[in-house]
Amino acid sequence: MAETGLPPLLLVGCGKMGGAMLAGWLERGLRNAVVVEPNPAAAAPFAERVTVVGTPADVPADFRPAAAVLAIKPQEAKATLPGLSRFVAPDTAFLSIMAGQTVSGIRASLGAGAVVVRAMPNTPAAVRQGFTVAFPAPEVSPAQRGLADALLASVGEVAWVEDEALLDPVTAVSGGGPAYVFLLAEVMEAAAVEQGLPPDLARRMARATVAGSGALLGASADDAATLRRAVTSPKGTTERALNVLMAPDAWPALMSRAIEAATVRSRELAG
Repeated sequence: MAETGLPPLLLVGCGKMGGAMLAGWLERGLRNAVVVEPNPAAAAPFAERVTVVGTPADVPADFRPAAAVLAIKPQEAKATLPGLSRFVAPDTAFLSIMAGQTVSGIRASLGAGAVVVRAMPNTPAAVRQGFTVAFPAPEVSPAQRGLADALLASVGEVAWVEDEALLDPVTAVSGGGPAYVFLLAEVMEAAAVEQGLPPDLARRMARATVAGSGALLGASADDAATLRRAVTSPKGTTERALNVLMAPDAWPALMSRAIEAATVRSRELAG
């Protein structure tokens, strides 16, 4: 890999996740990149530092990326991927962050020779605090896996699995997880207002409590259950609230059902 840190890259899709990843790569010294993004406004923040084109057909004919990162919506895959088939080569890895799109499905659109890494990041990548789980197809070389790891590590922590099917529950847990945490802040705020707190104070409290608790969890060697028990005084207010939240038909059952529903939907997206 060059001293700049990253080799030439092709990014297909510059939405929130694609843009967050691109920002991380530029911080790592990326100098040569082409971005395919039909919405000029989405790529505008990067237009002076990378080449931006509207379609795969507009990518310069002599551009040879070491990796092509697929950051489009899974519903757009069948229409978009065939236009990228000219980049299929043994020395080009396709790094897909599309939910539910399997290696076999991606190859069906790109061509059987495509070297594919699948990954599922999450939105804290925007503040370099993301968590990504990745799966390498058997044809991925150690160098290509290393490049994929470097690209993903630019926006947070990375873990690898050797069973592609695990990416469906990964999508349900970490991919969608930020939304569940944001919902927690949302309902805490609403409940605080119901108890008479001013809306502005309720919002500040909910946001700071969720953010601070996450920071504490990240910094602590203790697991979540231990930290929860440390906050819970016997016969106190927190214990009374947890008796409601941890009832058999409350949070434990609801979270299990939610993760199962998202896992099923990830499998459905494979088509």
